[in-house]
Amino acid sequence: MPVPYEATGRRDQKARTREALVAATRRLLADGVSPTVEQAAAEARISRTTAYRYFPSQRALLLAAHPEISQRTLLPADAPPADVATRLDLVLREFARINVDWEPQLRTSLRLSLEPGAEQPVLRQGRAIDWIEDALSPLRESHPFLDVRRLAIAIRATTGIESLIWLTDIAGLSRREAAELMRTSAQAILAAAVNSRGVPEAERAMREGADR
Repeated sequence: MPVPYEATGRRDQKARTREALVAATRRLLADGVSPTVEQAAAEARISRTTAYRYFPSQRALLLAAHPEISQRTLLPADAPPADVATRLDLVLREFARINVDWEPQLRTSLRLSLEPGAEQPVLRQGRAIDWIEDALSPLRESHPFLDVRRLAIAIRATTGIESLIWLTDIAGLSRREAAELMRTSAQAILAAAVNSRGVPEAERAMREGADR
C-alpha cells in the first residue's frame, strides 16, 4: 500500500504546508473563487509541483477546505436542562452562525457532495442531526413515546446550508431573515411533535390504553 506523501519525513513542515494551502483555498472561496490547485498554490506562495503532492486534483483541494467542526454539542454550558424549546433555539442560532460564517466553503462542499460517488464531508454525515438531537434529549423522559431521532431529522431538513441557499438565492430573504425563518419552522415542528395531535396513531392508542 502506498504511503501518503504527508506521512513521510519532515511531517511538521508538511503539515504547515498543507495548512497553508487549505487556508489559501478558504480565502479564495470567501472571495467567490472556486480555486484550482494552481491558484491555491499561487495564493499560498507555494510551488505548483509541491501543491500537487498534497492535492492531486481540485476536488481533493476543495474537500479539504470544508470546515472541520469537532464539537459534540452546540449548547452552551449554562443551557437549561429541561427547556427543550430554548435548548433548540440556542443550537439553531449557533448552527446558523456556522452556516453563514462558512457559507462559501459549505456551498462548495454541497456541490461536490451531490456528484455521483462523492465523498461526504463532515456536515453531510449527520453531525448537525446529532447537535439537534442533543438539544431535544430531555424529550426522552418527558415524552418517552416520541422518536427523538426522527424529530431531529425533521428539524434538520428545515435548516442547514441547503435551506439557507434556497431561502436566500430563490426566496430572496436576507441571511438574518432566513435564519429567523428556519428557527421558527423548527419550533413549529417541535410544537407539533409534543402536541397530542402530532402523536402517531400507535402512540396515541398506547396512551389511551394506559389511561383506562
